[in-house]
Parts: sequence; structure tokens; C-alpha cells
Amino acid sequence: MFNKHIYSQRRQRLKETVNNGIILLLGNEESSMNYKDNLYPFRQDSTFLYFFGIDRPSVTAIIDIENNSEILFGDNLTTEQMVWTGFREPLESVAEKTGVTRVKRRNEMEAVLKNAQAQSRPVHFLPPYRPEQANTLGALLNTGLDALQNMASVSLIKAIVEQRSIKSGEEIEEITKAVNTTVRMQLAAITMAREGMTEAEVAGNIHSIAIAEGGNLSFPSILTINGQILHIGYSQAKLRNGDLVLCDCGAETAMRYAGDLTRTFPVSGSFTSMQNEIYDIVLEAHQAAVSMLKTGIWYRDVHLFACEKLTEGLKQLGLMKGDVKEAVDQGAHALFFPCGLGHMLGLDTHDMENLGEKYVGYNDEVVQSTQFGLKSLRLGRALEEGFVITVEPGLYFNAQLMEEWAAAKKCHDFINYEKLGLYKNAGGIRIEEDFLITKSGSLLLGNPLPKKAREIETLRVA
Repeated sequence: MFNKHIYSQRRQRLKETVNNGIILLLGNEESSMNYKDNLYPFRQDSTFLYFFGIDRPSVTAIIDIENNSEILFGDNLTTEQMVWTGFREPLESVAEKTGVTRVKRRNEMEAVLKNAQAQSRPVHFLPPYRPEQANTLGALLNTGLDALQNMASVSLIKAIVEQRSIKSGEEIEEITKAVNTTVRMQLAAITMAREGMTEAEVAGNIHSIAIAEGGNLSFPSILTINGQILHIGYSQAKLRNGDLVLCDCGAETAMRYAGDLTRTFPVSGSFTSMQNEIYDIVLEAHQAAVSMLKTGIWYRDVHLFACEKLTEGLKQLGLMKGDVKEAVDQGAHALFFPCGLGHMLGLDTHDMENLGEKYVGYNDEVVQSTQFGLKSLRLGRALEEGFVITVEPGLYFNAQLMEEWAAAKKCHDFINYEKLGLYKNAGGIRIEEDFLITKSGSLLLGNPLPKKAREIETLRVA
């Protein structure tokens, strides 16, 4: 946990922004596998962590704005229960560490909420993203589950997004720690992978690094020879010379802050000439995007500039044609780059996205597109000092998508379909790094990780 004054100050600012009513923040519950006491790994709700720092299940909080009070609700374990779990500190003691003086049993929460409702005071809560949350809210508020999403407090969502988007110095330290662990994971993957190993073998080894550093994975690792499939994960597929391995992984610190990096490397140790050409296009787009990072610029414009750089490179390969800006405007490049350039990073890898992309990545000034490719850009709004974001351009050669577009002659003014067959097995290449937006531009977080093709090859033979 951070110092308790940090949590107290965060909650005070939240009260001032929301202004009236009571705020109900749910911690997460434990979730069972095939029987009650066989549990999935616990992960606390990130917003609850941000305001209270308590990383344990079955704890809920109410912040009473008018009365300037905060109550934690939870039940201490009995000695019999702790026979199975080990010692768990009393909630009263944990509450003191986060600056909260009032603790009540869980069964007392309903009465507090009903009292507020009887006084016609607004009850602010966030949209539930887990069934346990929805069930708890439905029971507490006597509301059908289908109505909960529409009843969630927009003013609370906006207030939390405003706070959590700007990372404090303490948060930057934690994110940097996570990124540095992720660097070690990437270096391990690049140097250990060999022909005949499986994707799962490499993924298992880098997972062990995250655990050994005191945390875990910040998201399920994407480690694959099928990098053209954006979120495929890993399998028992064997690495073969000629394949590219795309490794997109991240460590989560013990305090749940995330890192997120991607590198792509050749199994054989050397890129083929085709792979090298594609790799350099992605690298140039990455460097161009990074050069644009600064406060005030729309990240959507950074994304589109990177798309133009990718399109220019694809024109040089003979895969695309026509005016570059018009091709990007029409979405022709999305055949090869069907996703977004990056996203917020913090307590979640895709930070705060359970609160809604239209609030986190967009606002009244810039609205999310519905165009294929551009609609997958998670962050479009203007960058602000204190944002932590990813920059991750890529080129993906998905044979099924290429065949479908070719059959429909989609964007035929910009795509040379007769050449696509040469690239149907080219796979996918992505380069990703994490940046802090500063007063003067941006700062690369974490220790440098080689990203030029020759540097990657040098690591492969080391």
C-alpha cells in the first residue's frame, strides 16, 4: 500500500468532484472453480485499489459526501476459516492503514443504503463487470440486473477517469517497476526460444519471471507464431525456422500496476528479406508516432499518422497504391492494421476500460469511430501530462481477411490484390513500448529493450 494520506487525499478529491450523495465502491469477491473453496486467483477491483489500497476479497466501501465520512464493510475471518487461509489481518487494522476509521459488518451495508434512499439521496455506483458485482448491486438496490448498467453514475465514472488518468509520482514508480520486469520477460523470450520448443514452453518461462518478481502477469501472454491473429495467446504449436514469434506480455507488480511490451523475433535467428522489410516499416511507424507525443495532441491523430507511415511502407512493397491520406481515410490500411495504436496503462493493462471507452479514451471533443480498424482504437482523446500510454503499431497478414477483402474487391483503388498471395504466410509484426506524457513531450518508461531488427538478431545469437 501507499501512505494512507495518499488514499485519503484521493477520496477527498473524489468527494469534491462528485459533490453530493453517497458513493458505493465494490471490492471484488473470490470466484470458485468447481466447488466453493477451490478458487480462481483473486484480483481486486482496480478502482477500489486506487481509493482504498486494500487487496483482499469481500470488502466494500461507502463514501458519504455530505457527512464527509467513509465506511468499510467486511467480515473478519474466524480462527476456523484461517486454518485454511492462514492469518488474515483484522479489517479494522487494515482500515487504519488506508485512513478509514469506521468499519462495519457486511450485513449492515443494506441499512445504510436504504437510509440514504429514504432521504432521496443519490447512490453513485460504477457499472458492474463481474456477475458477483451485479448480484450484489441488484440485491442491495432491489433492482433487476438488466437495469444496473443504465443506472450507473456517469458523474462518478467521469470523476474517477479524471483522477486515475493522471498518474502520480508513486504510480509512475510502480509502473516503471512493472515495465522493467516485463523487459526481463521479453529478453528471456527472445534469447531462449529455439526451433522445436513450443509456444507454451516459452510462455511458461516468462510467466515464472513475473511471479518471481513478486507479482504476476498483467494480462494473459500473447506468445505465438501466428501473430496475424491479434489476441491468440499461446498453444502447443512448435517453433520452426522461418517463423516469427510475436511476444506481447506484461508483468503486474504486487501493487497491481501493469507493464505491457511487444517484440517480434525470428526463430532462425535472422529475419528473411521479406520479414526485414515489413519489420522496418513497423519500426518507422513506431518512431514516427513517438515523435508526435505531447500534451494537447489527439491520440487519434497520432494513430492516423502511424497508419500513413504503414501505408507508405506498404506502397513501397507494392501491396498498396494511390494517395496515402485518402487510403487511410477510406480505411484501406486496416486490411493490414485492423487495430488501434495504443491505450492507457496503469492499474489495468487497458486502464479503466471497464468504466467505458467513451469516457476513458474519448470525450465530447472526439468520438469513437465505427470504421473497421479505427473503431478498435481505444484512446483517441487529447493527451495530457501524466498520462501513461502504449504505442504499438503493427502489420498483420491474415489470409482469411485478405481473401474476403479480395473477393469483395474492397478498397480496390488502394490495394494491389494480385500481390497479396506472396504475403499470405507473412504472419504479424508488432513493436510496443510504454510512455509517460510529460510537459516537454514523452518519456520512455523502463529500461531500454532492443527493437531494431539487427539488435533483435544480435540477441537471438547471443
